[in-house]
Amino acid sequence: MNQEQKRLHQPHWKRWGSYVSDRQWGTVREDYSANGDAWNFTTHDMARSKAWRWGEEGIAGISDDKQLLCFALAFWNKRDACVKERYFGLNNQQGNHGEDVKELYYYLDATPTHSYMKMLYKYPQQEYPYEWLIQENARRSRLEPEFELIDTGIFNEDNYFDVYTEYAKAGTDDILIKITIHNRSKEDASLHVLPTVWFRNTWAWGRHDYKPALYKNSDHSIRIEHEKLAVSELYFEGDGEMLFCENETNTQRLYNYDNRQPYPKDGIVDHLIHGKRSVNPGMLGTKAAINYELTIAAGSSHTIRLRLCDHETSDAFVDFEALFNQRLAEADAFYADQQQHITNEDERRIHRQAIAGMLWNKQFYSYKVQQWLDGDPATPPPPPQRWQGRNNDWKQLNNEHIISVPDKWEFPWYAAWDLGFHCVTIGMVDPDFAKQQLQMLTEEWFMHPSGMLPAYEWSLGDANPPIHAGAVFRIFRLDAKAKGVKDFEFLESIFHKLLINFTWWVNRKDKEDNNIFEGGFLGLDNIGVFDRSAPLPEGVIAEQADGTSWMAMYALNMLHISLELATHNKAYTGMATKFFEHFLYIAGAMANMGKNHTGLWDEEDEFYYDQVRVKNHQVVKLKVKSMVGLIPLFAVEVITKETLDNNPVFAERMNWFLRHRPDLALLVSRWYEEGKQDTHLLGLLGGHRIKRLLSHMLDETQFLSDYGVRSLSRQYAQHPYNIKLNGVEMSVPYVPGDSDCDMYGGNSNWRGPVWMPMNFLIIESLRKYHFYYSDDFKIEYPTASGHYLTLKEVGTEIANRLLAIFLRNEQGKRPVFGDNDKLQNDPHFRDHLLFHEYFHGDNGRGLGASHQTGWTGLIANLIVMKNSPIADLKI
Repeated sequence: MNQEQKRLHQPHWKRWGSYVSDRQWGTVREDYSANGDAWNFTTHDMARSKAWRWGEEGIAGISDDKQLLCFALAFWNKRDACVKERYFGLNNQQGNHGEDVKELYYYLDATPTHSYMKMLYKYPQQEYPYEWLIQENARRSRLEPEFELIDTGIFNEDNYFDVYTEYAKAGTDDILIKITIHNRSKEDASLHVLPTVWFRNTWAWGRHDYKPALYKNSDHSIRIEHEKLAVSELYFEGDGEMLFCENETNTQRLYNYDNRQPYPKDGIVDHLIHGKRSVNPGMLGTKAAINYELTIAAGSSHTIRLRLCDHETSDAFVDFEALFNQRLAEADAFYADQQQHITNEDERRIHRQAIAGMLWNKQFYSYKVQQWLDGDPATPPPPPQRWQGRNNDWKQLNNEHIISVPDKWEFPWYAAWDLGFHCVTIGMVDPDFAKQQLQMLTEEWFMHPSGMLPAYEWSLGDANPPIHAGAVFRIFRLDAKAKGVKDFEFLESIFHKLLINFTWWVNRKDKEDNNIFEGGFLGLDNIGVFDRSAPLPEGVIAEQADGTSWMAMYALNMLHISLELATHNKAYTGMATKFFEHFLYIAGAMANMGKNHTGLWDEEDEFYYDQVRVKNHQVVKLKVKSMVGLIPLFAVEVITKETLDNNPVFAERMNWFLRHRPDLALLVSRWYEEGKQDTHLLGLLGGHRIKRLLSHMLDETQFLSDYGVRSLSRQYAQHPYNIKLNGVEMSVPYVPGDSDCDMYGGNSNWRGPVWMPMNFLIIESLRKYHFYYSDDFKIEYPTASGHYLTLKEVGTEIANRLLAIFLRNEQGKRPVFGDNDKLQNDPHFRDHLLFHEYFHGDNGRGLGASHQTGWTGLIANLIVMKNSPIADLKI
């Protein structure tokens, strides 16, 4: 066991981490407007002057796990009108494809306990083009690409600084900080670097009176006083100037009424840029920065060292480099163990940076809905419209946790199904944190009394795909493999909560009680012909192939968990039978056995479609070949003869049911035909339908691109799908890149791009089907090629296409970077990777949120899967 693995057994090593958000402005938490316009109630321009209520933001920030104290970086290049204290980006109305960060920064390395972390920020030496980015994106239509910072040419002549921030823990409350600034220019260049420490404002709201303090302790140290913190000193080297103010709102600037005190939050900025007397000459406050004014020679670098620690010392830096080198060596040893089967150096780089991004995207997240609705005693009450507005029926929700978020700038909040995918990746390096995250969403202070899991803060009541149970069982097995013992307490406790959630789905999303589910948009945004989360006309019901398939998968996941728990406690045998039966009822409904015999499989096209049921039970099929019709692949499990022998009561009950419903057994599961390893298949697709569905999915003129499986068939490139509903013409074109419509804000697109999580589930499902069918079952890959592979081999080929997004190709290019020569060729850019939200369906270019290492971090799992033997897939 290496040193980092040992630290994972000591939870206090995670007390400090990368828990500061990249963006707090423009969030629902900080929105106290009457109309719920979060983007305009707090803005990027306001952020430097406003004390936040619910969390903090910063560049390369760290904090303790209660976010009482924060540390982050700020810069000023002597040209900008404001200090760079936070990343800049456009709000949802400003971007031609929705909100988008307009900076270049990279999460390069991290260990699960945050014992070592490294990131890079590229800071231009020229004036930052704030207005140009706003105006040009406003000018562009949805048919044009987003205008990014690198498109301005600001990096073309290498007039920028590379700022590397590294953290290494000497102890649980003893953090070494190294900031290395490289001048990439051919000329000397000056800037201010301001390492900043501050307390989250917990005292201004009338709920807690205690106010902590920062003050000058010596010429090279700041004393930190907080009744709940062990950290007590910030030491720094060099001739930095200490500047102090308060983490309090500048009400004069924002609201035109007098400040409560003379040194507000933006006091350091006003002092530095405008020469105002806005810092405390008494060297006291709740926010402090050390101002280093540097001139760095062309092509040279400068290093700043600091130490945030829990003790006084006469020489804080005597062991600094030795400790730093030790932590880096331990990080290397940790990843050497993780990558022992990965031989390709570029794959190792991708794997390590993907996991680093997952670990950097952990955030302190506080949002107590009842308090948010009520307002605070010391502030004006929120407008009464809030009680009928966003999230008003989630009063029980009480968040104050470290949570894995999709992207700390674009999505600085959790989303239920994103989080399930995050845990599948995080579980490879830190199964305890993954378990805690999954358990968290089912706690009483998260889960709605009705049984619903919270979706995401913009609309907690939206329904995300129910992947939670599948993630739980994956993590249970990863944890058991890592520790050599099964955590039945975790599995059992979460199973009971998932029972309630499963019942919520059955009661709320199956209006016709026919085992065909509606669900809503289910995370696939604009994939349909209409907004699937919007209310339909009276009497109209949308019956969804994806919603029904997700529920079939959910039933199988719960069956899987029940059988595992039954080895520990036979009382769970009955639950296994329940979910076995429920799966078969759903499968039967999908296969033309629902009420009125209108299943979701279309015999003519041999594909699954959504359908709309109108008055008099007339059914209109929405014949769009999209990811919706591929999701039935995900509902598959394999049961072994060994499992049945070990659970005779389950086997008896199951066989009784099958004898009484042979139609379901024959139609759905091939139950009477054992696989090569004495296995039985539970899946929505028998052999014939698998082949027919995969013939579409593996067709390069339809779903299969060079970079994975697209979310929409390419057949609609020249001839979009069109339909007329209620007198309205609707169309679904193939759009392989950014969205060309404003459904869901337009900042994501499911009409052609490649999405990593869906491809991951496709690959996993193919491996399960292969486990049953063995090497004897082969399919044409690609369709019409005359080349046949096993289902496992097909999955591996899809994984290789996904990996090709990031790997250098024969021309030395990484498709993720598109056609940008700087990103492709410059040695200071080409190996720093971004893990985007989704990818262009034709050329693999990264799109959407640029740091969504959340579910795109699954590329790390695929690299491990590709280089390791097939996983144990049996029940």
